[in-house]
Amino acid sequence: MLVLRLHCDDRKGIVAAVSSCLAEAECNIEESSQFNEHLSGQFFMRVLFAPLMPDSRERFANNFAAVAQQFSMKWSLHTLEEPVRTLLMVSKEGHCLNDILYRWSVKHFPVEITAVVSNHEDLRKRAEDFHLPFIHLPAENKAEKEDSLERIIKETNSELIVLARYMQILSSAFCERYHGRVINIHHSFLPGFKGAKPYHQAYERGVKLIGATAHFATEDLDEGPIIEQETVRISHSDTPERLRIIGQDSESRVLARAITHYAERRIFLHGKRTVIL
Repeated sequence: MLVLRLHCDDRKGIVAAVSSCLAEAECNIEESSQFNEHLSGQFFMRVLFAPLMPDSRERFANNFAAVAQQFSMKWSLHTLEEPVRTLLMVSKEGHCLNDILYRWSVKHFPVEITAVVSNHEDLRKRAEDFHLPFIHLPAENKAEKEDSLERIIKETNSELIVLARYMQILSSAFCERYHGRVINIHHSFLPGFKGAKPYHQAYERGVKLIGATAHFATEDLDEGPIIEQETVRISHSDTPERLRIIGQDSESRVLARAITHYAERRIFLHGKRTVIL
């Protein structure tokens, strides 16, 4: 199964041109989603299709190049079954890592985990239990650490980098270099309750909703384009420890959905926001 992704200025005839090109190459459309954002005049489209003949993919790609040029499209073609090579980064908290490793082990999303990188040793055994390389990068010289991290990304041929509660700030240069490839997760209290013990702060303020946000990492800390969010209603009877447990569960679910969106090629970056098809 193949995924065609495209976006361009909205114009008459785009859908017809895409459909005709697929039909001529003997490809069957299994799923199609599109979005026209009227404010910017941009058109986004994701098509899941099956080649019916051995040469259908090659024929489609060759013919579609002319269509893309006609409409000035930015486009890509991916094999859905090909797992996205994914590097995980963690610190001390293991709830997101545990969830990802379980989902990966039972094939709940199409990723191939290449390694687990951490600035602490706490989660080494967890990674090694799943026979994954664990690479310790101590939080010392930031520039040297990021040079090592970039070397790991290249050596493992990792496309996606997931900050599964990695509690170190990445440099602006790193975020720019891997723009749209680094997913971060944080609790919903930012920027209101910063620093240590956010759940205690929420309890003291009588917060009634908690949750989590998954987003692409940018130079603006915790302010990158949002991919996925959720909220959970709580009450005055929930203790700070209970809020922490609920919050960690929410973080794990939201991060897993964001990874799935990426692996299924559903995410389009559009300025400071995302379009999910």
